[in-house]
Amino acid sequence: MSLESNKIFAAVLSSALLIMVISMIAEGVFHTEHKKPAFTIEVASSDAAEEVVVEGPSLAERLQNADAGKGERQFAKCKSCHTVEKGGKDGTGPHLYGVIGRGIGDVAGFNYSGALSGAEGDWSYEVLDQWLASPKNTFPGTSMAFAGISKEDQRADLIAYLRTFHDDAPALPEVVADEPAAEDAAEAAEGAAEEAQQ
Repeated sequence: MSLESNKIFAAVLSSALLIMVISMIAEGVFHTEHKKPAFTIEVASSDAAEEVVVEGPSLAERLQNADAGKGERQFAKCKSCHTVEKGGKDGTGPHLYGVIGRGIGDVAGFNYSGALSGAEGDWSYEVLDQWLASPKNTFPGTSMAFAGISKEDQRADLIAYLRTFHDDAPALPEVVADEPAAEDAAEAAEGAAEEAQQ
């Protein structure tokens, strides 16, 4: 019986050794070493073509195409704190009648946070757009808990809606033509003038 168990033990041990030898040989043949660098060196790209920044339409262009009807739907996010009617009462936030062009923190009797009560300037279209995108980034320390509206078109629609609640809203910003297009137009006009002279 001890001879039989020794044979079984020897067979198991031999099999285990054979598997170890085969795996060592396979590791040596098929091994690929993945070395991790001790540190990485960042290399700035000198190819300006790789750094293409795609800009959307300007605020002026977005306001030209804004839809006050859609802005009314966006205002649903603001209703719980603000009113827009002329003579409307202040809520958690000040009334927004005539807000465009009004001084920042200028509603008499409203208790503004320090971030807005000390702010200078007016609620221009540009400032209002920044504020609606992120109140906390526009005026750090504001008590307004609204996270902001990330979509540019939705902000433009809301501004267009607020603009309808004004006795004399400031004119919309003018859309500025691209400089290359303006230069091409000037060159074309010069060329036409030269041809007319000949």
